[in-house]
Amino acid sequence: MARTTRRSTTHLSRRLVQLYAGLALYGASSALLVRAELGLEPWGVLHQGLAELTGISIGVVSIIVGAVVLLLWIPLRQRPGLGTVSNVFVVGLAMDGTLAVVGELDGYGFRVPALVLGIVLNGVATGLYIAARFGPGPRDGLMTGLNRVTGRSIRLVRTAIEVAVVATGFVLGGSLGVGTVVYALAIGPLAQLFLRVFALPEPTAPAVTAVPGITTAPGEPSTPAPPLGSGPVAAPAPGQAILPQ
Repeated sequence: MARTTRRSTTHLSRRLVQLYAGLALYGASSALLVRAELGLEPWGVLHQGLAELTGISIGVVSIIVGAVVLLLWIPLRQRPGLGTVSNVFVVGLAMDGTLAVVGELDGYGFRVPALVLGIVLNGVATGLYIAARFGPGPRDGLMTGLNRVTGRSIRLVRTAIEVAVVATGFVLGGSLGVGTVVYALAIGPLAQLFLRVFALPEPTAPAVTAVPGITTAPGEPSTPAPPLGSGPVAAPAPGQAILPQ
């Protein structure tokens, strides 16, 4: 029993490390895209446009937008997790922190590598925090909630949201360019790759002594096993993240 407890604690610790490392890296990678000045990811275009309009830092704008999007979960009856709330704050703070350290880049010799590095690290970050399984980001939840309420496909809902976000951000002064296109093409395969790399095994369940017709677990009284096919089926864990942001 003590060994099982230690394994569960280690498993939880690793998940927490992955969650916060992934969110911090996501913010840092988004900052590199800003410094590259070759076009941002869809929500980044909106964040930058709002930052230009208001004079607020892009990281703080990201936090405000994330909080507003999270409020939209209420009518959609979505349930946030630790990862959802952490996403709102950690990504924006990490973004502003990285921008404070990494200054403006001159010339394509620096900006193109910054773009490539930012996109790759964004894929790594996505794999890290989604594989931690602490719930989707606020923007992911908006997408899945609209999918459930409207009955429209995930692809259609996501496309509609991102087109609206990019168009609004561009009108407000956000950076739209070749980097936006490269990001859109590359992030899916990168996220899928790193989801496999950082996938966590499920914690091992306590040993069960099997006796025909009897279910026995350590420290538990013996109870007759229900007939096959009877009883409720356990539902999967709610709110699993499936996309970046």
